[in-house]
Amino acid sequence: MAKKLSPTAFTKAVMRSFMADSGLEPRLLGPSRFRVLSAQTGRVDFELDIHKDHTNRLNTIHGGTLASLVDLGGSLAVASTGRFATGVTTDLNVTYLSPGGRPGDVLKGTAVFGKTLAFTTVTFTNSKGQLAARGSHTKFAFPSGQRDDHSLTSTRYVTGTMGEAGPYVAPPELAEDVD
Repeated sequence: MAKKLSPTAFTKAVMRSFMADSGLEPRLLGPSRFRVLSAQTGRVDFELDIHKDHTNRLNTIHGGTLASLVDLGGSLAVASTGRFATGVTTDLNVTYLSPGGRPGDVLKGTAVFGKTLAFTTVTFTNSKGQLAARGSHTKFAFPSGQRDDHSLTSTRYVTGTMGEAGPYVAPPELAEDVD
């Protein structure tokens, strides 16, 4: 039987699922470039080592990379509440404030789960600690305990938003070595 994980370990297990089952995250982020640093209920901190394939023609981080990180960060903030199925995006917005960095820099992100719906905010700081961008992300997340009968989320591992075993319990193959 799977064990109950800490919010950080559980969020890392959900990230493993993104890397195993998604088309975008493994190609854009790769397992050694993106890291979940910590998570607590409703908040996740992460970082990305910026590489050339994350940049625009001016050699700074591409707005599309930041938008993808808002989407992923929002999903991980939902996951930090114990939900393995993180819902589907209904709205995503990014405001670009300053250069986010160049290859060799580390971009840090923090995603916070809102108080209503699955509204998340994500902020990014560059390697100088300056606010580089902020985003908002609204997701439809099934209420706790409600089964997803509409195939909006993967049922490979989960039958409901919390999974069969409840919050913070990930499939064993995704929960190994996440602490």
